[in-house]
Amino acid sequence: MTTVAGDLAPDGVLRASINLGNPVLAQGTAEAPGGVTVDIARELAKRLELPLELVCFDAARKSFEAMTTGQADLCFLAIDPARAAEVAFTAPYVVIEGVYAVPRDSGLTAVAEVDAPGVRIGVKQGSAYDLYLTRTLQQATVVRGAEGVDVFRDEGLEVAAGIRQPIARYVAENPDLRLIDERFMQIQQAVGTAKSKHPDTVAYLHDLIEDLKSSGFIAASLAASGQADAMVAPPA
Repeated sequence: MTTVAGDLAPDGVLRASINLGNPVLAQGTAEAPGGVTVDIARELAKRLELPLELVCFDAARKSFEAMTTGQADLCFLAIDPARAAEVAFTAPYVVIEGVYAVPRDSGLTAVAEVDAPGVRIGVKQGSAYDLYLTRTLQQATVVRGAEGVDVFRDEGLEVAAGIRQPIARYVAENPDLRLIDERFMQIQQAVGTAKSKHPDTVAYLHDLIEDLKSSGFIAASLAASGQADAMVAPPA
């Protein structure tokens, strides 16, 4: 067992926290997950010659909690200052966008107009865009729920926030809504581990991600999981 393997997975099994709540990065069920995060975890375990355990959750906040409470050795989350206080991140491997949906007859047409008094934005609690909007909005109000579009519908909110691909699909299926096409944030998805890990371990993870980006592994994995419109992050 290598030094990196021993540091990263001291119990001899690499436990990777998978967020099934982000359909760009992971799909399927807890019993049979798939997607780019699962592929990265499997490739890492293969290179380190470790058995792999996939610990699946339905929300980023739960995946983050698993990482910070010692239930997982590895996580796949958006880089955010609130998380970086406890998680050591690699450079991003995928960049996705946060966008807004509004009722078709809404007067809101641009991102800059959303941050206004009386505007309520439905978000998935603990998501990257929840953290970002909570930190940056000056006048609008964030309303949290298990799913942003559900709380948007249930409470008759003015705006729903989410990841571009699933929000765009939701709008396409609901003709009473429209998309504000302009992004309100860029979400950098990265691999993370505990900040207590040795710097060599974090550096190994960083180099792995750079290798998987440059070799075409990430792009091929996204395409194979039906997410070819997701953008591979540029080299660090």
